Amino acid sequence: MMKLIKMRKVFFSCPEFDFKFKLIILLLCITVFQVQAKEEKVTDFRNEIQKRTITGVVKDNQGVPLPGANVIVKGTSNGVVTDFDGEFELNIDESAKILEVSFIGYETIDVAIGNKSVFSIVLNENQEALDEVVIVGFGTQKKESLISSITTISPKEIKGPTSNLTTMMAGRVPGMISYQRSGEPGADNSDFFIRGLGSFGSGKVNPLILIDGIESSTTDMARLQPDDIDSFSVLKDAAAAAVYGARGANGVVLIKTKRGKAGKTSFSLRSESRLSSNVKNFNFADNITYMQLANEAVLTRNPKAALPYNQNKIYRTSIGDNPLLYPSNNWIDELISDNTFNQGYNLSASGGGDKARYYVSGTYNVDNGVLNVEGINNFNNNIKLRNYSLRSNIDMNLTSTTTAAVNIYGQFDDYTGPVGGGGRIFNLALWSNPVKFPKVYPSSFLPFVDHPLFGGAQASNNTGSAVLINPYAEMVRGYQTSKASTIQAQVELKQDLNFITKGLSARAMAYVRRYSFFQVSRAYNPFYYSSTISPVTGELNIDVLNDGGQGSVGVTGTEYLNYSEGGKELDSRIYLEAAINYNRTFNDVHTITGMLVNLMSSYELGNAGSVQASLPNRNHSFSGRFTYGYDDRYLFEFNFGYNGSERFAKGSRYGYFPSLGFAYRVSNEDYWSSLKDVVSDFKIRFTHGLVGNDAIGNVDDRFFYLSTVNLNDFNYSSTFGEQFGYSRPGVFTDRYSNYNIGWEKSEQTNVGLDLEFFNSLNITVDAFKQKRTNILEVRQNIGATLGLTAIPSTNFGEMNSSGFDGNITYNKSFNEDWYTQLRANFTYATSEILVHDEVSYPEDLTYRSLVGNSASQGYGYIAERLFIDHEETLNSPTQFGDYTGGILNIAM
Repeated sequence: MMKLIKMRKVFFSCPEFDFKFKLIILLLCITVFQVQAKEEKVTDFRNEIQKRTITGVVKDNQGVPLPGANVIVKGTSNGVVTDFDGEFELNIDESAKILEVSFIGYETIDVAIGNKSVFSIVLNENQEALDEVVIVGFGTQKKESLISSITTISPKEIKGPTSNLTTMMAGRVPGMISYQRSGEPGADNSDFFIRGLGSFGSGKVNPLILIDGIESSTTDMARLQPDDIDSFSVLKDAAAAAVYGARGANGVVLIKTKRGKAGKTSFSLRSESRLSSNVKNFNFADNITYMQLANEAVLTRNPKAALPYNQNKIYRTSIGDNPLLYPSNNWIDELISDNTFNQGYNLSASGGGDKARYYVSGTYNVDNGVLNVEGINNFNNNIKLRNYSLRSNIDMNLTSTTTAAVNIYGQFDDYTGPVGGGGRIFNLALWSNPVKFPKVYPSSFLPFVDHPLFGGAQASNNTGSAVLINPYAEMVRGYQTSKASTIQAQVELKQDLNFITKGLSARAMAYVRRYSFFQVSRAYNPFYYSSTISPVTGELNIDVLNDGGQGSVGVTGTEYLNYSEGGKELDSRIYLEAAINYNRTFNDVHTITGMLVNLMSSYELGNAGSVQASLPNRNHSFSGRFTYGYDDRYLFEFNFGYNGSERFAKGSRYGYFPSLGFAYRVSNEDYWSSLKDVVSDFKIRFTHGLVGNDAIGNVDDRFFYLSTVNLNDFNYSSTFGEQFGYSRPGVFTDRYSNYNIGWEKSEQTNVGLDLEFFNSLNITVDAFKQKRTNILEVRQNIGATLGLTAIPSTNFGEMNSSGFDGNITYNKSFNEDWYTQLRANFTYATSEILVHDEVSYPEDLTYRSLVGNSASQGYGYIAERLFIDHEETLNSPTQFGDYTGGILNIAM
């Protein structure tokens, strides 16, 4: 009322309006204020009287909480998503009658509200819904109608105490062979192959990795967080990968990230600390035994040779005499810590309404190395990898038949570590002499210098021109940093075309991806010192070895950090994809699906280094899939890829690669009904197809149909003139053009069997065979008399690979709170080279032929290890050759 009075005074003081007009306006204002006040009172009353809060928990039929389940008041947008424990809290009107509860893979149910305030809701598995979430090439299929060999992994199964997703692949996927070469943060990506090595060529042998349809690297997969993954599939045979054409010749890994769900914002936070250590370190002989065996090795070769270690040194070292004069180092213990702590954080938010939904997540991981850096410098050069990522997935309903998805992703790596990397430091710890010098002398020997006093000794095999490597000095002498960034933006549109015919839809997707990387190093040259005993005082003195003065050996030491630049990488990819899909069931028994996909991509490097390499890499592909299923019993599938590659000449540029598949679901027959209590599912599968691969040969061999000519080769120069004072460079052919080079082809056959017993024991077995032809080889056996300056390459090699893989899963529920799942998988793969460019060996030299052997067969003399006792020597195979390994020479 005070506001009204103040307004009245101001209003009546305005001379622009007459009295009647002012009175009418005032009465209208009074009416509006009265109505507003009444509405506010009514609203407050309704909020107090008609609003109430309900709570509850959503579980499955085994009593396991279901996080992320949707709980919505039916017919409204008022809803929430259950938290990590499956619990929810929702404010509802008194007029609300029914709750609609749903979760992917489970039956949606309606729950009467009534007067209840606390709910315990149980959802039953919906087999049909579960089958529909299997991710296949450019879409989804029901699991029960799958013909090709595809393995799916639950995101829960790939969560582990690591920030690198690729390390979780080993043992998880039947048919996938995975191994890790290093545990160093930033260099710990696992290499993995699907069904072994399919080719002995020098091209790409790793599978294609697609994250939300974006072609990604192993590092992209490594940085992906399991918390953000919605589905994970591995496509293993030709029928599954045919629609990817040339890109899918070595199998495909498909990963889909999470999308937003309608309801109130749901937050998820994961914070973890991980204790990491080397699984196992090398066990060395003690240093006394080391010196004795080194002497023995010298005497074995030359009984009159001078011993590298006299008995006084061995004795003094054994009793622990002055460690600065008689050092005894265990470099592994000196340089490598027992363990380190790592941290990882992931925060996500999901929610939205009927018109738009969102999923946003951020990740921060810190992985530390196990180097034992003691703070000898004013900088820390221990290994540290900081990883930041941000993901935003937004879905919008533009119209009732049109949806759009906008995905933004940023990935950033910051690495710090010793110069040359942690792997080099670890190798130096293995190779360096443990008794020649201490790792560092106390600064009290030379209190006025500003650098560490690293132990050193002149190399015994090079008369004072070098210093033996001190691995500790190499570890702490400096640091290198690198930064990598990946930014990608993706847009996808989907249009329902039911107004044309039921089951028809179309979609288009495009993305832009940018990647950058650089590395710099900063380091000083260590000062090395050796120790001597003063003959007068008997005190220990140290002398510098590399100060640059007279008698100095090795690189002169410095007290400042120099600067050097490492590699720089820049690349860009633009991708366009359009597809039309058809999915319809007639008379409840005839299921027909179809898909046609057209895609184009352009990839270019920012610092390629040459004109040819700087040209954009462009590819075009047109592929499709057609499936027919009768009553979910008889299943047929046809796939094809028609792919173009810039690497081949006209006439060989495009390749057509089809595949066929059949399946018979025996358990859906009427006569099987009596056995369903025992064998609840039984399906036989068969696929056969052809897949092409254009990633062959050296990556720099962009265009096989073009020759490479050097017009300024001074090795072939000519000199002219009376005084021979005029020279011109010559012409040299580095590579001859070859119009006949084309696709490497892979013919693949797969026979599979799916069994389920008692609705709990699942067995999947696949037997496969692959024949690779047109493998690119450099033709070595061409006579020099032909006059060629470069050795040509041709599609010459052939190879077979075969094997089987499978998995067994057993699920058992004991009661509402306890259940178990047991899983096992197995893989066997072998290969045989059929055709290889080699000479015709005579009968007594056929063992040198590669034909008939595995692609990974080793050849020549192999130094396995040293004998440990005489008994092992007597029981060993016949020995050939003489091992004079460099490690032994270094140790001496």
